[in-house]
Amino acid sequence: MTYWIPLAVVVTYIALLFVVTWWSQRMMERTSSGLVGYLLAGRKMPAWVCAAALAGLAVGGASTIGVAERAYKAGISAGWYNAAWAGGALLTALIAIRRYRRMEVSTLPELFERHYTSTGRVIAVLGQLAIQVVITSLQYVAGGAILSSLMPQVFSLRMGMVATALVFVGITLIGGFWAAGLTNVANVVVIYLGICVGTVIALSRAGGLHGLVANAPESYPGFDLSGVGMPIIAAWFVVMAMTVFSTQSVVQVGLAAKDEKAAQRGFLLGALLILPVGFLSALLGMAARALHPGIAPTEALPRVVLEMPPLLAGVILAGLWAADVSTATALLIGSATLVTNDVVKRFVSKDLTPRGEAWISRSSVAVLGVVTFLLAMSVSGILQTLIVGLTLTTGYTVVVFMTMYWPSLCRRGSATWTLLGSMAALVFWYVAPIQWSKLPLPPRWAWLTSHPIYFVFAASMLSFLAVALLDKRKIEAPSVAVSLAQEETA
Repeated sequence: MTYWIPLAVVVTYIALLFVVTWWSQRMMERTSSGLVGYLLAGRKMPAWVCAAALAGLAVGGASTIGVAERAYKAGISAGWYNAAWAGGALLTALIAIRRYRRMEVSTLPELFERHYTSTGRVIAVLGQLAIQVVITSLQYVAGGAILSSLMPQVFSLRMGMVATALVFVGITLIGGFWAAGLTNVANVVVIYLGICVGTVIALSRAGGLHGLVANAPESYPGFDLSGVGMPIIAAWFVVMAMTVFSTQSVVQVGLAAKDEKAAQRGFLLGALLILPVGFLSALLGMAARALHPGIAPTEALPRVVLEMPPLLAGVILAGLWAADVSTATALLIGSATLVTNDVVKRFVSKDLTPRGEAWISRSSVAVLGVVTFLLAMSVSGILQTLIVGLTLTTGYTVVVFMTMYWPSLCRRGSATWTLLGSMAALVFWYVAPIQWSKLPLPPRWAWLTSHPIYFVFAASMLSFLAVALLDKRKIEAPSVAVSLAQEETA
């Protein structure tokens, strides 16, 4: 009956999240009404809440259980996955988030129509929704897998998915972006508590850092920082740079900040919070390898946790599950913002009152919650699906970066054709009957076939440059690009 102790810890934690959500609703009522109040926290979020929101978005099932699984096979180098996320956050803080704030937009598609065409906005909405809906659906699967693997006496996979859905949809529906931000403050604390406690205990049981290597086979990469392969590590950094730079749910964290400084500081602090979790999770995977050399890699983290005292297992379980919920709430808010701002307000009802905006926003959260849950029932291959979703951000990054830094090359058709080019390249990579890794390339170029991001990035750049040559309709340079350039010159 020891499973009742971890269950009690998780239930207590859920109660805490809903207390924070209730407080978030009061914060929302004090700041602003309508879309801005509900989906952008009234643009009043301080830097520390932005940092927690960003870290909560980054640290999900893939960043904990997925990293531990990969570390079981490839050692400490699996932790570079989270380091890549941190790198993307740092890059965005240094070169992009101030510019986003000065553009005074609520969504990326809104930016696309302002400088390009309404067709570009429509394609941008469809692509962003596809990215975020798919990744949100994965959070149901990951959350259900965490609960069912660590408390099989209580949760089946499906019941775990239902419990996960009820919590994160409920939090988002009630409290909006304030709830997503403030609950992620609690989530980040619990994530670190669970991961750190779990790592210390697992390492002591495995004989310390020396035991991780001594008890592993000679072929095991162990503490080799390039164990997963440098092409894959480089691909992670490229993918995450694209993801953080141009995914609605990520950018929205900066747009909800109270000012430019808070947005930039939030991303810098968020990068520091994200960085260690991957390597800590990798140590857990390595400990599982030392303690249980014959199990399936997917069992690495659950097996280590199940062997711990019930109270500690409950804390670690809450931390892992918190990582999943924290990612899901921010993604759901981002998707609802796209539906409300770029579909309903743009094409259905342009004159919504603040009360109408709030009602549509909540309705969007509810509908998207149901849609993503139904999609989750048919999802297989979590990490592979995640890679597809994140790679799709490449075209957006090319367009946004060029708009901010090189508007003289941008044309009215740039957004439409660059997005379509990146989407077509990704589809071709997965649909074409080609064994990409077996193409007869010289050894020095073989890394280009190790991950679809390289192919999709090349296709996006070629599409953008082709439009720059063929389309003579220049865009109006964003005022932010001019003002910032003058600032930097001065």
